[in-house]
Amino acid sequence: MNIAKRALFGAIYVALIVASLLLWNSSKILFLILFSCFVVLGMLEASRLFNHDGKHLPKTITVIDAAGGVAMFLSLFIYHEVPTSHPLFLTLVPIYLLLRLTFQLYQPTRDAIADVRQSLSSMLYVALPLSLINSLAANFSPQVVLCMFIFLWLYDTGAFLVGCAIGKHRLFERISPKKSWEGVVGGTVAVVAAAIAIARVDFIGNALNPNNVGIDSWIAMGLVVVVAGTLGDLFESLLKRTAGVKDSGNLIPGHGGILDRIDSLLFAAPAVMVLLEVVASIQ
Repeated sequence: MNIAKRALFGAIYVALIVASLLLWNSSKILFLILFSCFVVLGMLEASRLFNHDGKHLPKTITVIDAAGGVAMFLSLFIYHEVPTSHPLFLTLVPIYLLLRLTFQLYQPTRDAIADVRQSLSSMLYVALPLSLINSLAANFSPQVVLCMFIFLWLYDTGAFLVGCAIGKHRLFERISPKKSWEGVVGGTVAVVAAAIAIARVDFIGNALNPNNVGIDSWIAMGLVVVVAGTLGDLFESLLKRTAGVKDSGNLIPGHGGILDRIDSLLFAAPAVMVLLEVVASIQ
């Protein structure tokens, strides 16, 4: 039953992301709703992990933080959709900071340093990387974002299968004792194979590579996703180990919290953004 439940909710999660990106050119509503939810839920879970002593933030501050994260995400979306508009990012983020820090003045019984650290850490860790997905989709294409997700999913699947079958050499035992170097190799092979297929197989390329990006760029992107995704996974494992919890939450039955699903993405999105911007600048 647990396996069936995990498969069902995993399929729903994947289907929503795929649909939101495939529908990008005709309607961005699903994308905006889905990723705004990721921002809010991810920030809530990250906030609890960053303040692992169990002293949760007041509800008003939690609402301000969530609104700030969504404002950051939507401001970058609007900026890319309306290039002539004023960059709202430069307005809304300072407004969030002003409200958040001012509100702390009215919390005399709280640890101000711990509270502010908790808020800003969750903003930097979750909201900023997810906001950059807007830039990836707008500056390059929604297909690039979809391929990034596909690489992450294939890497996780390949690493899990190979690691379970022959994994013996631990990757980072202090933080994540189950991950192995054999799993990393298996996941990497799956990602490189997918990168080659996107560049070389016509019917796959027609759907995922409309701009005819070369095979070297796809392989480079795949390898960046592997490295950054692994680091993102390990970092969230470190947070959970420090906080003494198994999962970041219980939102998705059989999968844990939303952070357990997007931990790799939070490192991969900025890394892919840097890679593509560098490649674009030298071409």
